[in-house]
Amino acid sequence: MTGLTNAVLRRVAERSLDDWLNRLSEGLDEPDQLALQTAHPRWIVDAYAELLPHAELEEALTADNRRPEICLAIRPGVAEVAELISAGAQPGPYSPFGARWRGDPAHLPLVRDGRAGVQDEGSQLVTWALTRASAPTGWWLDLCAGPGGKSALLTGLARQDGSLLLASDLAPHRASLVAGAVRAYARDGSAPAIVVADGTRRAWRAGSFARVLADVPCSGLGALRRRPESRWRREPADVEQLHSLQLALLASAVDSATPGGIIGYVTCSPHRRETSDVVSETLAVRADVEVIPAMQLLPEVPNAGLGPYLQLWPHRHGTDAMFAAYLRKTGSH
Repeated sequence: MTGLTNAVLRRVAERSLDDWLNRLSEGLDEPDQLALQTAHPRWIVDAYAELLPHAELEEALTADNRRPEICLAIRPGVAEVAELISAGAQPGPYSPFGARWRGDPAHLPLVRDGRAGVQDEGSQLVTWALTRASAPTGWWLDLCAGPGGKSALLTGLARQDGSLLLASDLAPHRASLVAGAVRAYARDGSAPAIVVADGTRRAWRAGSFARVLADVPCSGLGALRRRPESRWRREPADVEQLHSLQLALLASAVDSATPGGIIGYVTCSPHRRETSDVVSETLAVRADVEVIPAMQLLPEVPNAGLGPYLQLWPHRHGTDAMFAAYLRKTGSH
């Protein structure tokens, strides 16, 4: 057996990886060639192809195979980006709260004491945009808060606004992660309230919140560069199964907002069934919301518009492929 194995490996080593991929791609159509050459299932290639110009498709798929940079985010009100820069970080291109770091972030005192944390810049941007549209005064809600990076950013921004945040998550262990992420605010009593609750079955009265973030459970296709093995563990049926949950959570988020309030629907997936389809199906059955064009809220970020929505990409923006739609509650349902 050892001899056979060595013989096979010698034969494999006769060609480069590119040579083998070219040989194995012979006779395949272009999408199947891309799937093979970029190590993606065909259904993911097709999902990207629905959204991107053909000229960008290979670049976008290849970007999923590159290790992402470490992004840090300060906790507004208890730290400044200048402190990260002084420690050796590099400013991020878009977020005023973030910086890029090389090395182990646990070595940074700002991270160890909870005044900063690891958070993709795309995650920072979709959260920041929720706070940039005018809204009534009142409590804010993070509907699916774990593991807490967005809650930490919202806590600081709510404090600057004179508002308070409620962070909710279905899973107790994820709610515990939120508590860890916002621990720097607990020192002066400004930490958010944290509850364990099912976001589809509200534990609060309808119309209670001026701003609601619904960062819903999703397939995670927007973070394949962080979890490359997940592309082989997911199937189209998984996306379809999540669709009904996403619809229910967005409906709950809208119900939770007060008239005039802002709702942010966010996924770490670019797949149409998890993004624009959820929003369009919601708009089709509700007369009490209107879309806020996302690029009005994030004009600093180029080439990120998907119609009235936001779609970030690793190959364009250096972020995870985050999607966001922003809605304003216009009245009672």
